Amino acid sequence: MCGIIGYVGHQEASAVIVEGLRRLEYRGYDSAGVAILNGGIHLRRAVGKLINLADSLAALPLNGSVGVGHTRWATHGRPTEPNAHPHVVGRIAVVHNGIIENHHQLRARLVADGHVFSSETDTEIFSHLINAGVSKGLSLEDAVCAATKDVSGAYAIAVLDVDHPECVVVAKQQSPLILGVGAGETFCASDIPAILMHTRDVIFMEDGDMAILTRDGYELRRFETGIKVERAVTRIEWSAVAAEKDGYEHFMLKEIHEQPRAITDTIRGRISMADGDVYSEGMEITREDLANLRRIVIIACGTSWHAALIGKQYIEEATRIPVEVDLASEFRYRNPIVDSRTLVIAVSQSGETADTLAALKESQRRGARAAAVVNVIGSSIARAAGNVLYTHAGPEIGVASTKAFTTQMAALYLIAVRFGRILGTLNADQGRALLTDLLAVPGDVARAIELSGAARDIAKTYVGATSALYLGRGLLHPIALEGALKLKEISYIHAEGYAAGEMKHGPIALVDEFTPTIIAAPRGPTYEKTCSNLQEVAARGGAVIAIGDEDDDELRSMADAYLPVPRSTPWTAPFVSVIPMQLLAYHLADLKGTDIDQPRNLAKSVTVE
Repeated sequence: MCGIIGYVGHQEASAVIVEGLRRLEYRGYDSAGVAILNGGIHLRRAVGKLINLADSLAALPLNGSVGVGHTRWATHGRPTEPNAHPHVVGRIAVVHNGIIENHHQLRARLVADGHVFSSETDTEIFSHLINAGVSKGLSLEDAVCAATKDVSGAYAIAVLDVDHPECVVVAKQQSPLILGVGAGETFCASDIPAILMHTRDVIFMEDGDMAILTRDGYELRRFETGIKVERAVTRIEWSAVAAEKDGYEHFMLKEIHEQPRAITDTIRGRISMADGDVYSEGMEITREDLANLRRIVIIACGTSWHAALIGKQYIEEATRIPVEVDLASEFRYRNPIVDSRTLVIAVSQSGETADTLAALKESQRRGARAAAVVNVIGSSIARAAGNVLYTHAGPEIGVASTKAFTTQMAALYLIAVRFGRILGTLNADQGRALLTDLLAVPGDVARAIELSGAARDIAKTYVGATSALYLGRGLLHPIALEGALKLKEISYIHAEGYAAGEMKHGPIALVDEFTPTIIAAPRGPTYEKTCSNLQEVAARGGAVIAIGDEDDDELRSMADAYLPVPRSTPWTAPFVSVIPMQLLAYHLADLKGTDIDQPRNLAKSVTVE
């Protein structure tokens, strides 16, 4: 979950590293640190946000053109300066993202051998192991390889050695790590935005890869065998500006406003209106594959799980194939029933979500066919699945996901239409109708975003609330779950999402004048039933914030506050209905003064279990 960066080149390494860490701070912000090689290892660490480290370096710079840096999300050990990375032992400095599962056993062994630890972290294990290796005469690369053989778990590491002042050695196992290739400089990082202002040419490392980085380039090899390998260089088309706030106060607000463009980019070039069909290049699923399926399983976590719940209904309606949605964090621990007649679709913004990746690999081990919906090109889940539909949402920096969610829904919509057309369960006219509706979504979402001012006015009324309920039916039940999650994540207001019909089975006991209920009720198959649930809340003195069609005066009259969205279809209603929920959560958090882009205890990509 932490962010790491390494640099070898001609620039001042500390400036490159701190700027890269700023773009990785969404991965963790408990502490940060840098180590620079220049006649020795020069270390600087600070607890708290990255600005504390940046201020320290501005007051007392560290000079040198080779270094590593880290921004931490604490797993082992409290956020303190001794627990901050890098960790230096002897002539070795290490930064690490991941979890060493056998660190207790290794620590006990090393202590018995006379090693003295200065932190509570599992990462310091690597520093001791590698320093012990070079002290025994091993080369730096061989010492790193030896350490990886001792360690069990997930890790991406970058290593400095005083005796090798012109290189950084890195290794990867189940945690993300990329290399960047520049002119006379080479980079490593946990994620693309960290290096995008310097180079767009990146290499996605595979599990079991290590690399030696120098000013002249890099050398990749397998750390189990030492055999040299080649990996393709990928050209990243994101601009560096895309990862900046572009005048918005917060990344989250910027990313809410980017949704019309992002959804358009997900759809662009993939629709044939003549055939009422979808071009799903990269997702090579045939009629024979689909006809052989007993079921489809979609695995995801968090916001992606909510998108998967919507995708389930799209795919089942379009194909009549049973679809199950599983939390990836639970899936592989319950002896899942998957086989060669199961298609497993992994959904993840980053493509590095540890639980989702592990669940996907477990499914493949059991014989299942694999596919994925991801945003980041070349990510671990994309490579593991093989069949991939990229959302092309661009970098999402805000921890609370917005554009990743709506583009995942769009991608699953496309998959549903494509599968239905392959099987013949949708004819060309039905496909054209669904795709026509989808093409209208970016414009409708743009109009829904214009509600930002109204959402802020409503937020002013309810900023003192300590709890909220979110309700929806059918395809809008997952939207209620997502709305509640957004509120919890960034405003720290307790919120629960429910299927509206379940209110009478318990949650209605929570209704009172201090607990607003946000209800999604655009016209559709369950409109009347949802309105009845709204009236049940109102009858018990609960405040109601309704989201409905622009011209629905009746619904407006039933609610204490109303957020009107463009008229939609049952399949497109989730897109327009979630926008007011995103805006309401954002403005409530802004009025409360919380850290919207970096909410407490959260990090963007959960790359450890």
